[in-house]
Amino acid sequence: MQVDFEPETVGKRVARVRKLRHLTQTGLAQAAQVSVSMVSQVEQGKRQASPTVLAALARALSVPVADLQGRPYLEELRRDQLDGLIQPIREALDLFDLGADPDVAARPVGDLVEHTERICRLIRASDLRAAAAELPGLITETTTAAHATGDRRLWQALATQYRSGYDVASKLGFHDLGSIALDRMGWAADRASDAATATIRMYNRALAYLRAGQYRTGIRIAELARTTAQQADPGTVRDTVTGQVHLAAAVLAARAQNRDAVEDNIGEARRIADRTGEVPELMWLSFGPTNVAVHEASTLIDQSMYRQALDVARTIRIPDDWPASRAAHHHAEIARAQLWTGRTDGAFRSLLLARQLAPQQARHSPAVRDTMAGVLRVQRSLTDSVSGYATWLGL
Repeated sequence: MQVDFEPETVGKRVARVRKLRHLTQTGLAQAAQVSVSMVSQVEQGKRQASPTVLAALARALSVPVADLQGRPYLEELRRDQLDGLIQPIREALDLFDLGADPDVAARPVGDLVEHTERICRLIRASDLRAAAAELPGLITETTTAAHATGDRRLWQALATQYRSGYDVASKLGFHDLGSIALDRMGWAADRASDAATATIRMYNRALAYLRAGQYRTGIRIAELARTTAQQADPGTVRDTVTGQVHLAAAVLAARAQNRDAVEDNIGEARRIADRTGEVPELMWLSFGPTNVAVHEASTLIDQSMYRQALDVARTIRIPDDWPASRAAHHHAEIARAQLWTGRTDGAFRSLLLARQLAPQQARHSPAVRDTMAGVLRVQRSLTDSVSGYATWLGL
């Protein structure tokens, strides 16, 4: 006998946790400061919860946002052969304070630095499997070399590797591991006496609070990051990390619905970008006028200003040397605006672009999954391509 299985959705998870907390829909709506209609429609799958609404529901239910999203998406991780790569990263991160391992023969500094940069390139290209497979051994080797020699270049390389560990963990939904990786990154940056790397660590920490829906704390961290950036030597590096922190602060302010702060931070980032021009690859960042415009569109989406966001998006021309991971994220965000303005076909085309550019990232992206669920809700009949995409996502 064949049994139909309907996967658990965000709305079903909200309803399940709400009942465990002995809350009515009215009680949850009051605690989250959203309408009862919103709670009802989200639970029934009739409406997609925005990131701000989802964060409010998670806070009211005292659970992480990731729990309501169902992350990490374990079945999809197993299909991509990624689930078995997480534990070795966790174990490598735990070696940070054990000193040099006498059983580890480390390669020369130049080889370790080059390998570190290679893993960064893999992540920017969204090859998470290859990056995750190579990262634990490299962290183990560099940890020994850094402790044995005290070479500043090795502490910088180790900080970069920890940042790569954060990237892999956060993209795959292992946020606890991502937090550990960021702590290790700060530890290594201190030993390298590297203000720019310390700033990027705070920048990523602020974004972790963005995903958790704790916008006020994220904004405070972004402010501290700007102060830390001023300790770096004047020049393109300091300008780039400072501009990127302003962009993070703008996104946090948009989620907090603080329009003045959004405009102030976007404006400051634009002034810096006018000075630097396009900086396609510097300390894992792609800063410049294009990235400012991409973030402007994102902040408009988070403020439910979807048509204005699409107007900005039409002016953006993604450079050929932009990382696939960043371009794919942009297309996934634009798909959300297209869906909310009734442009379902356009939304699906944007999701196809996101998958084409970064398939592993797209499969494990809550934004892609939520938007695709919205496409399925409004499509009267499913084409083979739409049905195939939904199956690929596990929907």
